[in-house]
This record gives sequence, C-alpha cells and structure tokens, in this order.
Amino acid sequence: MQLIPAIDLMGAKIVRLTRGDEKTAKFYETQFGTPVEAAKRWQDEGARKLHIIDLDAAFGLGNNHPIIAEIAENVKLPIQVGGGIRSYQTAEKLFQTGINQVILGALAFSDPSAIGKIQKQFGKDSVIVALDNKEGQIMVEGWKTATAMTVSEALEKYTQMGVSHFLITSIVQDGMLNGPDLQTLSEATHYLNAKIIAAGGIGSIGDLAALKDIGVEGAVIGKALYEGRFTLKEAIQKIGAQ
Repeated sequence: MQLIPAIDLMGAKIVRLTRGDEKTAKFYETQFGTPVEAAKRWQDEGARKLHIIDLDAAFGLGNNHPIIAEIAENVKLPIQVGGGIRSYQTAEKLFQTGINQVILGALAFSDPSAIGKIQKQFGKDSVIVALDNKEGQIMVEGWKTATAMTVSEALEKYTQMGVSHFLITSIVQDGMLNGPDLQTLSEATHYLNAKIIAAGGIGSIGDLAALKDIGVEGAVIGKALYEGRFTLKEAIQKIGAQ
C-alpha cells in the first residue's frame, strides 16, 4: 500500500480543513514552511508520491498552479493533483507543470468524455476519479453539490469506461482523525480493475494497518501528519509501504 502525504493549498499556503468547510481552515506554515519545503520534507521521509489539492480552485477562488509547478520542479516524485479541474484545458495546463495524474470530481460526472480525452493525451493512468461521498452519495463542486450516483454505481460506470484509479473520500470522516470509512472502502476493493486510494479520517498507524488489511492501493494522509499524530517515516516503517 502506498502512503501518500497530502498538501492542500489555499492562498499559496498549506492548509487543512475539517469536512471540507473553508471556515475551519488551519494553516501550517509555522511548523512545515512553504508548500515546496513540505514537499521536500515528505520526499526525504520516504514518500513515493504526493497528493496536492488546490482548494482555491475547488472553491472557485483562483488557483495555485504556480505553486504546484514549483513543487513539481523541486521534487522527484509523481504528483497527483485535484481541486477545480472542470475542463480539459485546466487538466492540460496542470500536466504542463510536470504533474502525473489529475483527480477529477465534477468534470467526471458532468462530461465523462473528458476522461477519455485526457487518457488519450496523457496516458491511461493519468486520471483518478474522485468519489467524494456523504453516506454513500457522491458529492462534487467542493463537496457542495450532490449527484444522483452512489459509490458502487460510479465504480461500475467508470471501470467500464476504462478508469482504474479511484480516490474515495468519506466527507463525514474527513479531518476528524477518528478512522476511515472501512465499510465503503472494503466494498470498493471488490470491484475488478479498480485501484482504490483511501482518504478521510486517518488518525493513527492502526488506521493505516486496517486499510492495508482490506486491500486498498494507497492511503492519503493529511491532518494526522500535520498534527503530529505520527511521522511519515514511522508509518512507512510500521506498514511497510510500497
């Protein structure tokens, strides 16, 4: 299982939210420095991949593309980026900064044909479909808009379209540090050809062990690292991450 540290960006700074609510924003530059410094730190601690979410873009408040480009320039790690990617053109601009995968939420649901277009241009593994869900119901547009689709329906649909990477986030658990939604994630791992990345609620190394046991491909770790619940190095030593 890959352990993937998260760098969430707001106003060019590292931030963590609780349940996606911008009013709960907590900034971490005092402890972790700039986003580039944090990215280098995660690389030094053994990360094999970085997960970047552009919250300004997700909330329609501009974007952090220059910072993302700077991170891509300064680390030698694959980078997945999400937040506000609502057109092929935005995805293309991000790939031009040197990232490797885009995480699509609203665009995957409003214009599924964009997935094939991106995959054709940037490779079949270039797209991760975000299944952000509230009690099983998929939410998009910065978690403010409900879709008519459940997690299982979305997995069925997008695996048939040739998508193999899915980021599943439990909105209720996100930022709470009280454990991931193991039931939804466990059910998702049974879909053939679906590689599941878990996010939301991870608060301990025990949570990571539970995720490894159910067979997810990766786990995105955010607040637990920034709040000092454990270090990335410790987690990698104990979980034996890939």
